[in-house]
Amino acid sequence: MKRKLPILAALCALFVLLTASSQVIACASAGLRLCGELIVPSLFPFFVLSLLLGKLGFPEALGRRLSPLTQRLFSVSGKGATALVMGLTGGYPMGALYLAELLERGEISVREAERLLGFCNNSGPAFLVGAVGAGVFGSEKAGLLLYAAHILAALTAGVLLRSGQVPKVESQPPAAATPLPFARALSEAVRGAVPALLSVCGFVILFTVFTGLLEANGFLALFGKLLSAILPLGMQQSRALLLGFWEIGSGVGALRGLALSPASLALAAGIVGWGGVSVLFQSLAVLADLPVKTGTMLLGRVLSAVLGAGFAWVLGTILL
Repeated sequence: MKRKLPILAALCALFVLLTASSQVIACASAGLRLCGELIVPSLFPFFVLSLLLGKLGFPEALGRRLSPLTQRLFSVSGKGATALVMGLTGGYPMGALYLAELLERGEISVREAERLLGFCNNSGPAFLVGAVGAGVFGSEKAGLLLYAAHILAALTAGVLLRSGQVPKVESQPPAAATPLPFARALSEAVRGAVPALLSVCGFVILFTVFTGLLEANGFLALFGKLLSAILPLGMQQSRALLLGFWEIGSGVGALRGLALSPASLALAAGIVGWGGVSVLFQSLAVLADLPVKTGTMLLGRVLSAVLGAGFAWVLGTILL
């Protein structure tokens, strides 16, 4: 039965693709534009930089200084907590990619990586300030408030998810953990960033097609009416929430035109904190070859959405 359901779902998807090919092409084109105009320019440099820092020994250098603080706050090593810095500067799924690099080099344990996934895989300033703040609300100040709320949510989630002592690395780091010469490190970073970015773009296009078909066939409007009847939300807010559940870019884009208010900021923060099912699959893709359980990552996304919305409401009420 477990195998039959995915096969049946795939066959249904194939049928839809064959019967609505023109809509699929239009949605896929929109996804490609999103990748070309936003995803690749904002993520690729950070992907390269993240991999480069790891190969140059950055986790070891910064980890020693962060260790006393991060052990007390999050029950993780300073070296592992450097993923929080990379996740909050690089954006989804930079934190997961960086943790995968640390784990592959044997610098953190599997258990620690699972805990870190709960709060180190986050959105970055380029998306929040540029795309959401300036692009959606026409205000860089709004983007900065959202970024502040997102950081506070990540830190709070890390504290809430802490438990026990810092998990120890089960084995000694392999020789590959030794810092590389800059030229070789840069070359390997670029080669490693390209397939990771292609994976991200693939999921963005796939979920753009999925949400586009939902909207074109009226399902989004139907679910939006049901959601508006349950929650105190208008149709535009309900539509944004539904789109954001699946894909973050479509979700925040649907907020365009709303008046800037604590409520609209909270909704945007909730969508960004969750990240979308697309981001979850992007993160799973970079972790695919590693023996990590992802339950804590899912819990962390829920916490980030709820906490981020709350912090954004408070900051918006005080500062707008």
